[in-house]
Amino acid sequence: MKLHYNPVSTYSQKVLFAIYEKHVPFEPAVVNLMDPEVRTAYEKIVPIGKIPAVSFNDGRVLTESSIIIEELDDLFPTYNPRLVPEDRKLAREVRWLDRQFDLYLNDPMAKIFFDGRRPGDPGDPYGVARARATIDRAYAVFDELLATRTWAAGDTFSLADCAAAPPLAYLRMVQPYDKYANLSAYAARLISRPCFVRVMDEARPILEMIMAQRS
Repeated sequence: MKLHYNPVSTYSQKVLFAIYEKHVPFEPAVVNLMDPEVRTAYEKIVPIGKIPAVSFNDGRVLTESSIIIEELDDLFPTYNPRLVPEDRKLAREVRWLDRQFDLYLNDPMAKIFFDGRRPGDPGDPYGVARARATIDRAYAVFDELLATRTWAAGDTFSLADCAAAPPLAYLRMVQPYDKYANLSAYAARLISRPCFVRVMDEARPILEMIMAQRS
């Protein structure tokens, strides 16, 4: 299994978190979509041009972070933890939470983080304001949810937690959540997990370069 990814991409980090958590063997293939030649070559594998993706020796290619993680559970059933529960009711909640973190934390966080970063880009103040408002509402919802839970879906680490960790790590820089005690405690548990420390260590050199360009 070859993983096509970029260390600073949150959706790539989501998959890496799952891979490292489960100790799944894989071949890394870092993709820099800002390089035109690299993008052209990658689009021959994934025409939509989005990361991450996994490719297999039989020619099969799988995209979308949540689907890739579910595939890991099926391909490596004895590698723990299982990230999507076998219980159908609990699995639905895990998938629902996964979508909540992706849509209401990850995507608006990316809007804020990358706004106006390209040379000559004047930015989008209205779009950023809307993203911040979405995140604020999500913070309140997640803070209440996590009042009685260790992990997003309860006592067991899952796909939902893989989705939550990357945006929460980045949001500390662009929209802190310190006033939300339950969410802050949850984020601390996620971000200090050894597998995610590894993910962020791999991303740090590129991330520092990006932040230097913004300053």
